[in-house]
Amino acid sequence: MTKSFFYQYHSQRGAVYAALLVLLFPALWPALFSPLGHASPSMFSEWNAPKPKHASLLKAALNSEIPNKQKSELWAPLVPQGWKPCAPSESITGRPVKSSGFIQVFLDGGLNQQRMGICDAVAVAKILNATLVIPHLEVNPVWQDSSSFEEIFDVDHFINVLKDEISVVRELPPEYEWSTREYYAVAIRATRIKTTPVHASANWYIENVLPVLQSYGIVAIAPFSHRLAFDNMAGELQRLRCKVNFQALTFVPRINGLGETLVKRLRSPRHVHSNEFIQEVVDENDDGDGTGKYVTLHLRFDKDMAAHSACDFGGGKAERLALAKYRQVIWQGRVMNSQFTDEELRNQGRCPMTPEEIGLLLAALGFNNKTRLYLASHKVYGGEARISSLRKLFPLMENKKSLLSSEELAGVEGKASLLAAVDYYVSMRSDIFISASPGNMHNAVVGHRTYENLKTIRPNMALLGQLFLNRSLEWSEFQREVQAGHRGREGQIRLRKPKQSIYTYPASDCMCHA
Repeated sequence: MTKSFFYQYHSQRGAVYAALLVLLFPALWPALFSPLGHASPSMFSEWNAPKPKHASLLKAALNSEIPNKQKSELWAPLVPQGWKPCAPSESITGRPVKSSGFIQVFLDGGLNQQRMGICDAVAVAKILNATLVIPHLEVNPVWQDSSSFEEIFDVDHFINVLKDEISVVRELPPEYEWSTREYYAVAIRATRIKTTPVHASANWYIENVLPVLQSYGIVAIAPFSHRLAFDNMAGELQRLRCKVNFQALTFVPRINGLGETLVKRLRSPRHVHSNEFIQEVVDENDDGDGTGKYVTLHLRFDKDMAAHSACDFGGGKAERLALAKYRQVIWQGRVMNSQFTDEELRNQGRCPMTPEEIGLLLAALGFNNKTRLYLASHKVYGGEARISSLRKLFPLMENKKSLLSSEELAGVEGKASLLAAVDYYVSMRSDIFISASPGNMHNAVVGHRTYENLKTIRPNMALLGQLFLNRSLEWSEFQREVQAGHRGREGQIRLRKPKQSIYTYPASDCMCHA
C-alpha cells in the first residue's frame, strides 16, 4: 500500500514537472517554436521580435558621426517666413441678434478628428445663426474611450472666446431635454439629420438643415465628421474655424499641468542616469540659457494602422497571417491597399514606417544617441520588442510612463483621448516635431505648428519607401539621399490647395503676409 502510494506520488510530481517544462519551452528556446508561430499566428506572432530589416544601415547609423555645423542647423528654429496668424481675437463677423434654435453634433473618431469636427460645428452654427450645444464626443470603438468635451477642453474659455461670434450653451433647456444620444439611437427622428454629405457646402446646410431648425427649434446632426467643405467657403467662416482651432480650444488645467511637467523633465538632464551623458546632452542641445531641447516623435504604428496599410513589416508569415486575420475581422477584408504588393505600396509611399525605419531617418537627418526623444504614441504594435532598434539609436528616448509617476498618471491612465491631449501639448512645445506617417494627429499638430512657425519635419514617404527597398544601399548614400530629399520639409509654409484641410494647411485662409 505504502509502496504503491510512493510510486503514484512521484509519478504525479513527474507529470507536473513535465507540464511546466512544456510551458516554459517557448520562453526558454523560442527559436525551436518558430514553425508553431507560422501555424498559429494569433498565439505566437507577437511573441517574437522581428530581426532588423536594415541591419547594415542600423550598424552604420550607430557608428556615424555628425558634423557640428549640421547639428547646429538641425536644431536652429525656423526663420520668419513672411506669414503670421491673421485671425483677430475680437469678433470676426458679429453675433446674430436672435438664435434660430439649438444645434447638437455627435462627433466620432479620435481626439484630433473630433477637434476638427468641433471647429466645423462652430462654423455650421454660424451659418445657421444657431446656438451650439457643447458637442457630444462618441465612445471611441477602437480604444473604448468615453472622455467628454468637458474632461478635455476648457469649456469656460471656449464659450468666452466665441461669445461675440455664436451662442454656446453647456446643456439644453428643460423643454429640449428629450433630445439625447439615446433618443436618436432607437428610431428615426424628425429632428435628426443623418444624411449630411461629406464636405457639404454652406448652402446645403441652409437648404436642408435650417428648415428643420425653424420647425422644431432644435436639430441634431449625426454623424458629424468631415461634414463641412473647405472650398468655396466665405473667408470669414474660414477664419472663424481657425479661431476655434488655435484660440478657443485649450485643454483643461489638469492636462496642461501634466504636459508642462513632461516638458520640464524633458528639458532637464536630471532624468539621464549617467553623469557623463548629462554633461554631453546639455552641451549638445543647449540653446544658450541652459535649457535642453527635445524632439517629439509621433510613432503611429499600432495594430490597426499596420493591418489597414496591407504592408509587410518584417515579422514573417506569422505576422502577415495575424494582420490579415485582424483585417478580415475589422473591415471584412475591404482594404484598398490590399490589391497592391508590398513593393508597389512602398514605391508609392503608402506604407507606415516601422520604429526601426523612423530611427534610421532621424539618424540620417543628424540626430544621434544624445538626442532627447519624446515618444508620442498610444500603443506600438509588437510592444517593446518592436521598438528595440529605435531605442538602440536613441537611448534617451522617453514617454509618459517613463517620465511620470503612477500617481501622476492616475487621472488619465486608460483614457486614450486624455493621453492624446497630453501628447498634443508636449508636441506643441517641442523644438522639433516629426510623425512617422500621416494621420489625424499628424495633420492637427503640423497645421498648428505651421500657424506658430515651429520646426516640423515632414517625412518624404515615397523617397523613403524606395530607399528602404534598396538593400544594397550604403549608409553614406542613404544619408545623402535623405538629407537632399528633406530640404524644404522642415515646416516651410505650403499654401493650401483645393480640397485640402485648413487645419493642416492654414495658409492662406487663416494666415496673412506679415
